[in-house]
Amino acid sequence: MNQETSGSGPGPGNTIIKKEAGALSTNLFEADANAGSQNMTQEDLALPFLKVLGQLSPEVNKRDGKYVEGAEPGMILNTVTNEIYDGAKGINVLPVFYERKYVEWADRGEGRGAPVAIHNADSDIVSTTTRDKSFKDRLPNGNYLENTANHFVVVLGDNPQTALISMKATQLKISRKWNSIMMGIKMPGKNGLFTPPTYSHIYNLKTVQMSNDKGTWFGWDVSKVGPVTDKSVYDIAKGFAERVGKGEVQAKHGSEETSSTPY
Repeated sequence: MNQETSGSGPGPGNTIIKKEAGALSTNLFEADANAGSQNMTQEDLALPFLKVLGQLSPEVNKRDGKYVEGAEPGMILNTVTNEIYDGAKGINVLPVFYERKYVEWADRGEGRGAPVAIHNADSDIVSTTTRDKSFKDRLPNGNYLENTANHFVVVLGDNPQTALISMKATQLKISRKWNSIMMGIKMPGKNGLFTPPTYSHIYNLKTVQMSNDKGTWFGWDVSKVGPVTDKSVYDIAKGFAERVGKGEVQAKHGSEETSSTPY
């Protein structure tokens, strides 16, 4: 079967669809390309989050309305498609863009399930916080800030997909490790060694069980696989990176993307 691709690559939540046996000719679909989506902008699309499932995640509870069939603690969930991945095997991704933000939240039950505000990493608002007994950084208005590292990625496979991995709390050290690996890659060029784009190399993301004196949970484990060899996939990653960099794709934080990592 031939893999069908578009020139711009997949947008948020999109996949590259393979032609199935017995399906209509792709020539027919191409003749009507984009019909029905003329009025859709990035504001109308949902960028999937890749979420690590834990013991208390509603997706693993068969009695919960958000239950996902086959989901178990330690698996990885695509929050838009509900596709689940084996956490022990992991997923291969190309990281395309990184940003760190301070996400302002109201306490559970007091908010609307979405951030009150999102502040840049260099915002002065951080200096106004005080650490409370639950180790949350409280603002004078009673809300709290979460230091959040956002990794925009392309998930590799038969159908490459764009997604976002959001790391906070204990996972920030995993984010820093990943960034250090990426920045540590050097390649010889015409003018000496250079740092290649982050999407020049593939990384495997697994989940592992972690613990401290507060409890046990599943978190991320990142390792480098090697350089990307498929130019079409490289072009998809480059295009996604450019759209994120221009602000055309943004993280829309909400309760859905929150991982099982409580600490």
